[in-house]
Amino acid sequence: MLLERIATWPDQAQAEFVRSLEDIEARHLGPYRLSEVERKAVQRGLQEMREGKLADDAAVAAVFDRYRA
Repeated sequence: MLLERIATWPDQAQAEFVRSLEDIEARHLGPYRLSEVERKAVQRGLQEMREGKLADDAAVAAVFDRYRA
């Protein structure tokens, strides 16, 4: 099994393995970091919400009803 063989690897290879696992853990289990593009999109959406530009429940239901038939 691979995990058992890791103990036989040279120290440098084991350290690289640990760094790789830490990177994977950070990407999948750590807090999500927005990119600048994502951050701007969220800010635009929040601004549109404050300006009342979002569809209300009735408008959303009307769109769904139109395409369900």
